[in-house]
Amino acid sequence: MAKKKGFFLTRWLKRGVLGSDQEVRDIMQEEQVQTPFRTMAKNFFGKVTVRIGLCGFILVFLFVLIGPYFWVLDLSEQDSTLINLPPSQSMMSVPKELNGKIADIAAGRTYGVGLDTDGKLHTWGYTRITEKINMADIPEEVQKADIVMFAAGEDHAVAMDADKQLYVWGNTRLQQGNFSSDMKKKMKSPDETWDIIQLEASNQFSAALSSDGTLYLWGNPNVADIKMRSQYQGNIAKVALTSNEYFCLLKDGTVAYTGYKDKGSAFAAIPEGLQGKTVADIASTSSTMAAVTSEGEVFVWGNAKNGEKTLPEFAAPVKKLYGGRFHYTALLENGDVVCWGSNKYHQCDVPANVAHNANIRAIYTGNFQNYAVMADGTVQTWGLKGFVLGTDGLGRDLLTRIVNGGRVTMTVGAISVIIATIIGVVLGGVAGYFGGKADLLIMRIAEVVGGLPFIPFAMILSAVIGSRLDPTQKMYLIMVVLGVLSWTGTCRLVRAQILAQREMEYVTAAKAMGIKEGVIVFRHILPNVISLLLVSMTLDFATCMLTESSLSYLGFGIPLPTPTWGNLLTGANNSIVIQQYWWQWVFPAAIFGVCTICINMIGDGLRDAVDPKSAER
Repeated sequence: MAKKKGFFLTRWLKRGVLGSDQEVRDIMQEEQVQTPFRTMAKNFFGKVTVRIGLCGFILVFLFVLIGPYFWVLDLSEQDSTLINLPPSQSMMSVPKELNGKIADIAAGRTYGVGLDTDGKLHTWGYTRITEKINMADIPEEVQKADIVMFAAGEDHAVAMDADKQLYVWGNTRLQQGNFSSDMKKKMKSPDETWDIIQLEASNQFSAALSSDGTLYLWGNPNVADIKMRSQYQGNIAKVALTSNEYFCLLKDGTVAYTGYKDKGSAFAAIPEGLQGKTVADIASTSSTMAAVTSEGEVFVWGNAKNGEKTLPEFAAPVKKLYGGRFHYTALLENGDVVCWGSNKYHQCDVPANVAHNANIRAIYTGNFQNYAVMADGTVQTWGLKGFVLGTDGLGRDLLTRIVNGGRVTMTVGAISVIIATIIGVVLGGVAGYFGGKADLLIMRIAEVVGGLPFIPFAMILSAVIGSRLDPTQKMYLIMVVLGVLSWTGTCRLVRAQILAQREMEYVTAAKAMGIKEGVIVFRHILPNVISLLLVSMTLDFATCMLTESSLSYLGFGIPLPTPTWGNLLTGANNSIVIQQYWWQWVFPAAIFGVCTICINMIGDGLRDAVDPKSAER
């Protein structure tokens, strides 16, 4: 009984000094010995800022590591029809009020125009041509007119009303709205010969075909051959426009290049296999022409650079043919829809409910968009919806360049840190352990290298040597330069740590056992300073990324067209880009800023984790 009373007395005293039983257990748990690694991990992951930084960096790293497999970089990519487009996914967003009421559709460069059954025009997509010209600003006279036919080009649109009057809106500064004298006479006094059966619009020029086979052309003569050879007038059944040329289907079932610029032109070279065959339909892309014979056979000629001549296997004869910028869409006699040519923007990925559907009423094709109007009036679309982060001044997808540019920037930063760390560890280890003349010599070299003005020196070196190198070799040069000139901080850190560690008992014991001095430095001492070295490497990684980007931004780093986060920001030097094309510098700056901030947060967390007294500050 006395023993039991003593037990309770002991517990009562503990409670009085330490608190409750739970508090006693918590104190005993805290007093348990933990490994240094567990302590570091607890201090590291215990901070909210570190967890945020780590998650942010992992997301950015995976984005630039895996992203290039989905957004493949083409260094030769550029398209004048897609320059300076803002972030958008609305290029095929047909207004809901058109569903079931579509009378006609014309697809322009990055926009669409639709006519409903009430005679009203609607626009969608990116309709801005210049800062002051917007295709959505349809003139009031056009909206009030009874429009029966229209066409959309790259920078303008043309429409005709029931009174046979033509209207042009959009960019008309380059004679897109200057009708020829004979056209003005016809519109002033319409007769049976002014019965327009086809309207077409292309790059700064337009065409109108009357029922008597006469073709009228107007627009910028410096871009296109808008003069028609008289021998073909009155014998034209259909016209197809490329970016700056045209050809015609004649009433006798043959095709002809009807302009004057036919000498040496690839368009004038009609395929031999087409000779003697009756042509039923024609179409064109920006640089090729195509014809469909009465038997449904397809012939393509011209400057095919995107697979337009690579014809697929057709399950049935081709009935109708439509041309985009770099692709063709065909409607077969069995109702199937087939596309071929460039599929960069999925303009050839025909939806399953369209590819084999006999209820298609009409198909309309734009540069990179396709519209299929079904029998019930609904619209199915496929092709380019837009660009998530917009495009740059050469029409290149900014998301693709950010993803691939991030891979280059992070690779340069990582390799540079590895080079700097290897040099710093070797020289710092030798200087700290051996001391004497070796220490004196290495430290003086470090002071000389550290005293160099880094950015000016790298700019001079890049200007002198870099002009003789291609972009890949220049990237390697930047890596080496950054690594060779950035090792001094690591060297001093390793030297200071080894100076302290070499006096420890385990080093004395290793010497007494006869272990070689090089082994002592790099196998026994260095692991004890590796935690501080990781902190230094992490912070140096962000510094090297910033330095590379600074050089690229100044024009002395990795040159275009190879993207990096730095040279993507070079356009920010232009006040017009800053004011009007904000997405070209905001998104690269944002992801670069997030990445470097996250790396610095991780570095700060590592520094605090390896310092046991950091929590006391």
